[in-house]
Amino acid sequence: MKKTLLVTGIISGILISSYSHARDTLSLAGSSTVLPFARIVAEQLGKNPNFKTPVVESGGSSVGKKGVCDGVGTKFIDIGNASSRMKVKELDYCNKNGVKLTEIKVGYDGIVVANSKKGTLLKISKSDLGKALTAEVPINGKWVKNPYKKWSEINPSLPNIEIRVYGPPTTSGTRASYAEMVNQKGYCGKDKIAKAASKERGDKKGKKCRAMRTDGVFIEAGEQDNLIVQKLNEDTGAYGIFGFSYLDQNSDTLQGAVISNTAPTFENIAGNNYSVSRALYYYVKHQHINVVPGIKEYMAEWTKHWGSEGVLSDAGMIPMPDAERAKYKDAMTSLPVLTAADLKK
Repeated sequence: MKKTLLVTGIISGILISSYSHARDTLSLAGSSTVLPFARIVAEQLGKNPNFKTPVVESGGSSVGKKGVCDGVGTKFIDIGNASSRMKVKELDYCNKNGVKLTEIKVGYDGIVVANSKKGTLLKISKSDLGKALTAEVPINGKWVKNPYKKWSEINPSLPNIEIRVYGPPTTSGTRASYAEMVNQKGYCGKDKIAKAASKERGDKKGKKCRAMRTDGVFIEAGEQDNLIVQKLNEDTGAYGIFGFSYLDQNSDTLQGAVISNTAPTFENIAGNNYSVSRALYYYVKHQHINVVPGIKEYMAEWTKHWGSEGVLSDAGMIPMPDAERAKYKDAMTSLPVLTAADLKK
């Protein structure tokens, strides 16, 4: 037994040694919404002469969650950023590859539908917004491809202009959260006709409503939300879907739609009054802690800036309540292993 333990320890030491020589810079990837906040924290850590500035890349929440689960070894990222929570099947992929994770929530964000201030401010219910962009709608008792071309066809009180919305691709946590909150729960979960029709087709929870239109009304614009901002400044008749921080940082040229009588402001999102908001996360790989330098210090750096007076708040991230911040600060040191049971809570 002692011999076996000794051999195992030697092998582990060799692996750890090889990892440490392979890379001395923390590597992160994932959500474009978490991206600007993660980069702020990385730059703050980079001011410490003992650590190199972590490399933070985008790619979408799916890329972040899959990337951190792809395997153990420094050719894989250390932390995956996400604006949608990990699903059980995504964690199963982690477990299959022998990867252990801790989930850290860092704050909240609102999903906005914005447009140029030169265009028409959209004031719309969450139900009508879902009806405009979901792939299929029930008409005369049958589900058909969404036929609506103008906002006014959804509701006569809406602008008499073409529906044209730029948004993120399927790899995006923003898109996943939007489709669930707006299309599924806002439209098929609240609209009487859509709710009844969903139940009739065996889709009681309305999950089939999450599919976005593919007829050119909804336009995938990639993972870089700054590109959507640029499109909106060029195309004043269009709208775009992205995280609140991008609206906050471009408030001189863009305006956010009023959804169900609530504007997307910092105060409304922080006060839980804005209905299209979600949590932001990162997932840290246990096997890389104490191997890649700076992981513990990077996590601790978040706690210095995530309050209501911190630089992350200034950049548009909505702070968690004190109790949640305390909970996840503790998780950064206790490192509870994420389980399927946790994700079902």
